Amino acid sequence: MRNWLRLVLAVALPLCVGFVAGRVTAPAVESWYPGLLRPTFTPPSWLFAPVWTVLYLAMGVASWLVWRQGVGAGGGQRALTVYVVQLALNGLWSVLFFGLRSPGLALVEVVILLAAVVTCTVLFFGISAAAGALMVPYAAWTAFATALNAGIWLLNR
Repeated sequence: MRNWLRLVLAVALPLCVGFVAGRVTAPAVESWYPGLLRPTFTPPSWLFAPVWTVLYLAMGVASWLVWRQGVGAGGGQRALTVYVVQLALNGLWSVLFFGLRSPGLALVEVVILLAAVVTCTVLFFGISAAAGALMVPYAAWTAFATALNAGIWLLNR
């Protein structure tokens, strides 16, 4: 039963970050974001919420897979520390881009976020192949988000 509680907590953490980020994002999506010039590869706005929900669920399960291996076993503590750092950076991006309405500052931050996500993914693979695999779509989406952020910054500076 303790393992199930860990799973719930592991999944709840990124979902909470996503919820808070969504609260920061929502007002700007309605007022500021529609007025920005965006690259032609920008997905429709309705796509972001379901994609992020799936990604948050996957990263929560991935962190649980690492957590259940034991924090001290095989670099688990380091991997989970990087995970928490990248999760904080994930939430911070919404504050910078949408809350402060600063695509340039958000671009600098998302490059750091991408490096943290890739590092986390590699560390997770070293502990659990399944955990690493669950992080790959998130790493890919973050790379895409970096390109999208760069495009928005370039078009609106």
